[in-house]
Amino acid sequence: MNEKTDTPLRFINDDCSATDDVVIPFQVEALDVRGRCVHLGAALDALLERHAYPPAVSRILGEAVILTSLLGTSLKFEGRFQLQTRTDGPISMLLVDFDAPDRLRGYARFNAERLAEVVAKPDPQFSLNAQLLGFGHLGLTLEQGSEASRYQGIVALEGQGLEQAALQYFKQSEQIPTYLRLAVGEVFNADNEDKTHSWRGGGLLLQFLPSSSERQRMMELDAGHAPAGYNQAGFTEDDAWTEAKALTETIEDHELLDPAVTSERLLYRLFNEHGVKVFEGLRMNEACRCTDERIRSMLAQFSAQDRHDMIADDGKIGVTCEFCSKRYVIDPIELETIA
Repeated sequence: MNEKTDTPLRFINDDCSATDDVVIPFQVEALDVRGRCVHLGAALDALLERHAYPPAVSRILGEAVILTSLLGTSLKFEGRFQLQTRTDGPISMLLVDFDAPDRLRGYARFNAERLAEVVAKPDPQFSLNAQLLGFGHLGLTLEQGSEASRYQGIVALEGQGLEQAALQYFKQSEQIPTYLRLAVGEVFNADNEDKTHSWRGGGLLLQFLPSSSERQRMMELDAGHAPAGYNQAGFTEDDAWTEAKALTETIEDHELLDPAVTSERLLYRLFNEHGVKVFEGLRMNEACRCTDERIRSMLAQFSAQDRHDMIADDGKIGVTCEFCSKRYVIDPIELETIA
């Protein structure tokens, strides 16, 4: 795997509205692999810019958004997919929602003082993202509707980034051989004096899904309590999966970020000798679920005393959505009829 860099990659951004903000499903039958590739432009930029986070926070939240778009678009029904981290690092929480079929939103919580310290003097033994996240857990939640069961998978964050944590999740929970690449970078826009800077992101998810479950097997996880001198049985990875991984491991960050390298072009470069098949793209949109009605309903669930304590000097209750930063101002008298 190529070493990731924490240095922002920058490009001159041409008009790429037709190919941006689309998840492309693909399949390489000769290698028994399937996957999805995504390039996010305006949708990611709108999500990150509205918060005006420090660049280090925007980059890692951007990775979480890319990962969520790759995982969420696998839903075959109307539902909600959520990625959330809770850790002891400077970035204590990331939260990204995907509402099928196409709505993304997200935000981060961080300690500005600790963040500045880590960014100024990072430990060279660990990636910057790993140091910013720290130790805790990554949760992946799937909701199929109000009456359907709710599924949640959790994997430990122990000094690794989102890529490695997600791969660990697939190994432990899904038991599907998986390869993942994420990249987020800053972009200079050509011929646009009003907006010279924006954010882009890209990612690729590859999974080995042969018809034979025996071919799909992976190396067993170390149980951690084997007796001294015990040698684990040898493991030979399937040749098709070895080749598929070797091809995708050649991907550089710039190929996931460069506006000139579309998903189709990248997939053709990787798999054209094996006959890659791409399917209809899934459009992504940055959109929040908050509404005046939802905010009022939420406030009505508080006790009368709690609502009274929320009243500001102007006699109103102000609520700012953490996802989209929209400000709502509610007259507390209006909430009495709801409660």
